[in-house]
Amino acid sequence: MRIKNSFKKILCAGLAAVAAMSMTLNAYAAEPYKSYIYDFWGDPIPSQNAYRIDKTVTGFDMGLDRLSDPADPLFIGEKASARLANSKDMFFDPELKQFWVADTDNNRILRLDEKLKLVGAYTGASDGKNFKAPSGVYVKRSVLDGKLYIYIADYENSRIVKASVESNTELELVKEYTRPETDLYTVETFNPSKVVADKAENVYAVCTSVNQGAVQFTKSGKFQGYFGANRVEVTAAVIAQKLWRKFASNEQISGMTRNVPVEYANFDIDDGGFIYTVTEAANATTDAVKKLNPAGYNIWNNSTGDTYIFGDMASEYDATANQTYSTRLTDICISDNGLINVLDFSTGRVFQYDRNAELLCIFGTKNSTNDQRGSFSNPNAVEAYNNNIYVLDGSKNDITIYSETTFGSLMHEAIELYDQGRYSEAKPIWENVLARDGGYPMAYMGLGKAALNEGEYQKALDYFETAYAQKSYDRAFKYARNEFIEENFNIIVTVLVVLIVWLIVLSKLHKRKIYIVKGKLGKLFQKQKEGR
Repeated sequence: MRIKNSFKKILCAGLAAVAAMSMTLNAYAAEPYKSYIYDFWGDPIPSQNAYRIDKTVTGFDMGLDRLSDPADPLFIGEKASARLANSKDMFFDPELKQFWVADTDNNRILRLDEKLKLVGAYTGASDGKNFKAPSGVYVKRSVLDGKLYIYIADYENSRIVKASVESNTELELVKEYTRPETDLYTVETFNPSKVVADKAENVYAVCTSVNQGAVQFTKSGKFQGYFGANRVEVTAAVIAQKLWRKFASNEQISGMTRNVPVEYANFDIDDGGFIYTVTEAANATTDAVKKLNPAGYNIWNNSTGDTYIFGDMASEYDATANQTYSTRLTDICISDNGLINVLDFSTGRVFQYDRNAELLCIFGTKNSTNDQRGSFSNPNAVEAYNNNIYVLDGSKNDITIYSETTFGSLMHEAIELYDQGRYSEAKPIWENVLARDGGYPMAYMGLGKAALNEGEYQKALDYFETAYAQKSYDRAFKYARNEFIEENFNIIVTVLVVLIVWLIVLSKLHKRKIYIVKGKLGKLFQKQKEGR
């Protein structure tokens, strides 16, 4: 009887373990993508998931049906849609902890709380003109007067709206920015798609067909010119055409394709006033992502000798869609902790980098069938809040929330200490990261820096060699060499002295030997001469 009971207990325990394992596998299988990262050689290698899909939020989940309820204070019309429609942009305000969505085809701006529940909606400002296809939104409290201002890229109205936020339903128009009346602005149209403002309330707009950079206005509305234009992509075709222009006729030159910079897709601004830009063109590698200082200079300029690569390093073939995808970076956001999140429209992936543009993780995917949870059809915007990543899909009309995994939490904690130069404090966390992902490149860099900081130069050399970090390896080698010389200085000096003395003795012996040999040869020649 006891044997039967024991067997039942073992069987139940075994079934419970199998069920638990099955649940774990199903949880991992629920992620519609495989996480990876790139090694030193530019080859993709598997990596632990830094983020997992938390949930997907639709318009119904947000409570957009309130907009068509006459009894609700947010009522805007009986025909107001309870769904998002081709929403083009999303902005998170860290002060209010609220999300603002440019619900483009519904011609409205939505205001959501931190749980993505509707708290406000706007269809126009106090001038009575309704928004038409608003494609960009930016919100900031003024350091000059303390008011909360919203900036809207009112695309089809050909204007940028600056308005003060008076309530959850009312905007007071402050300023309209329209097409600059100057010869410097050569484009016939003015269709702003994205907008940001700096602390001085200067306004920067990404405009369709404008490839000289962002269109810049002062607070008062004066056109300031263009900000941070992209460079022309240098290709073999561009070089050949440039050479051919030297010999071609005017008629031939007029028929040539113009080589011009690619226009921006989107941008973001951090607390330090740096503006980060992304370029969506599939063939763009030059200036794909830039970090512009207030003067418009890209501090990630590759001419400095450093290499900055963003997005996937190679094109990808999708057998299901029979299509080859190349990186098309469509949005960028800077987290409160300084992490840089870049959204790829082609693949639906989010590429996350630290402050120094070092790749940390890749997650997300694209699925044109629209039936896979957590995948995207038209990913238009990315935002970050409270260690979560939010992606707005303009075709599936929802927002997907990604939350940190244990691996992601550890990695981010270690990166924060690493970027602050607190390498020794990050050491045990990096070791924990490696316990979960033994091939994670940044962990070896972090441990190498910690070993270097603690004077363990041989360990540092081993870690840097594993990470293929040539510059850090050279630095560690220099310290290791100096340490070896200091520790063995007396021995080295003694050996050198002995060696020098030995060489002197050998030299003297050699000279003496030559002298003796010469003497013997002289006597021999003398005898031969006398014998004659």
